[in-house]
Amino acid sequence: MALSPADYMQKKFITNLALVLGLNLLIKPLYIFGVDRLVQNVVNPAEFGEYFALLQFSFLLNIVLDFGITNFNNTNIAQNNHLLTKHFSSLITLKLVLALVYIIATMASGMINGFDFRLTKLLLILGFNQFLITFISYLRSNLAGLHLFKTDSIISVLDRFIMIVIFGPLFWMNLTYWKIDIMTFVYAQTIAYGLTALITFLIVLAKTHHFRLNWNWTFSVMILKKSIPYAILVLLTTFFNRIDTVMIFKILPTAKGSGQDFNSGAVQASIYAQSYRMLDAVNMFAFLFSGLLLPMFSRMLKFKESTESLVKLSFTLVITPAIIIGIGCYFYNREIIQMLYSRHNQSDEVSKFFLDQSAAVFRLLMWCFMCQSINYIFGTLLTANRNLKELNILAAGCMVLNITLNIILIPYLLAYGSAISALASQFTMAFIQILIVHRKFKFKINYRLLFTLLLFILGVVFMNYLSKNYYYNSQRWFVNFIEMVIASILWAFFTRLISIKSMFRLMKYG
Repeated sequence: MALSPADYMQKKFITNLALVLGLNLLIKPLYIFGVDRLVQNVVNPAEFGEYFALLQFSFLLNIVLDFGITNFNNTNIAQNNHLLTKHFSSLITLKLVLALVYIIATMASGMINGFDFRLTKLLLILGFNQFLITFISYLRSNLAGLHLFKTDSIISVLDRFIMIVIFGPLFWMNLTYWKIDIMTFVYAQTIAYGLTALITFLIVLAKTHHFRLNWNWTFSVMILKKSIPYAILVLLTTFFNRIDTVMIFKILPTAKGSGQDFNSGAVQASIYAQSYRMLDAVNMFAFLFSGLLLPMFSRMLKFKESTESLVKLSFTLVITPAIIIGIGCYFYNREIIQMLYSRHNQSDEVSKFFLDQSAAVFRLLMWCFMCQSINYIFGTLLTANRNLKELNILAAGCMVLNITLNIILIPYLLAYGSAISALASQFTMAFIQILIVHRKFKFKINYRLLFTLLLFILGVVFMNYLSKNYYYNSQRWFVNFIEMVIASILWAFFTRLISIKSMFRLMKYG
């Protein structure tokens, strides 16, 4: 049976999504809970807070590193495969030049902000790591543009796998003569990103007919001009998503004396980081949708194929787990934080303080996952359709909203105020993106889907309330949580928000 173009794309999306999710579910949770969490547990909270604030700071000038080239290249290669060989050499050269400018600009920004030698050294290594990350992203955009999703899926987890190999023996074999500190962690990241970048470069190189580093001024100016709208979007969304921890670190006072000042910028940044790392972790999986959808949407739009069915399919697949995770983390916030971070398991006042504040930030911040999941679907569609003016105006407005709320709330509510700011701006971003897509693509309002979604949300809230208030046992809370997740998944099938029968039919016939 011949497939329509729309059905073919849906089938391709489902099969490749299954592969990439499978690989990421295998590797990334092992990295998050087996490496990342353990590092945060063994280092001083203030030290980790400084690291996390500088990590977010290193993101702020990412516009210089990438200048929107990755998104532009992904869309361009998906629509014109032959441009890979034509542009690859010149784009690599351009990326290296931009990396040098980025490192200089980041170091200058650090000095202007008064960072001492220790923080400047850490920022330099983090900046180099940012270059490696964006270089890998650019190389992967070529693989995605060529629809080599299987290869791209393997590359997407390679750096975490290498980190597990490096850090696994240190933690799991209890090699205590190795001192685990932030610099050890950062250097290990450099090795993992470097090896991944080298392997990915060799794979992409094999797909080109020739490669030679050469600086082409006319070509570089042309690419930068075409990438400007993407670059502005990268800048705005980076500030929008990464400025919170930096503002906590800068607005709140520096710790006084040798004691631990709980209201200092470093400690509050550490508290915020604990929850944000979990948000980042679940967002890795939602981001996978964006990586698959951008080249698919781009190719479908080029050939004037309808994207409505693929949008609906991807939306329901990403929003269902987002709702379960967001609501579940709201109800089980203290238990999850206490399980993840060992310093909260003590009975002293310090541990109680950290637990109370971390749980409050966590339950609010994890709601952002639902909003960001929506953004990954509708924002990707608008990017593929080159509606960058609308996206840039929206991102600028949400950035101003986020910064304004942070300035107002952080001095009074500390890290919790920043969580409120994040949720308010993320919700605004998601809601307005849906309105823009509805206006641009003339999608019909699917009242049945909206009713099913509302019914599903009410059911998940009820199941969480039931599990926490009627048969809750603090000694077996994780069992209760898993039972709630299983019941919520079954509820998604019962309400037909997700249909197994339709999924299998789509994979088999399209």
